[in-house]
Amino acid sequence: MEATEVAELVKEALPGCEVEVQIDGNHYLVVVVGDVFEGLPTIKRQQLINKALFQHIVDGTIHALHPKAFTPAEWAARQG
Repeated sequence: MEATEVAELVKEALPGCEVEVQIDGNHYLVVVVGDVFEGLPTIKRQQLINKALFQHIVDGTIHALHPKAFTPAEWAARQG
């Protein structure tokens, strides 16, 4: 599964978010930045990303998913 396909699935599930996907074999690092994560704990944020890709996790297309979710302010602070 291509990075662009993964990004589109996440964008469909979480409209208005910026999505970056890095792939190493069948390990996927998915970074999502959006207001939707405001006030949510880390686990809830990850669950939103996991839900968008659930079918591909279940069928083995995505073996390992590493979701990272940030609000725009959190992302800006990380960028220094």
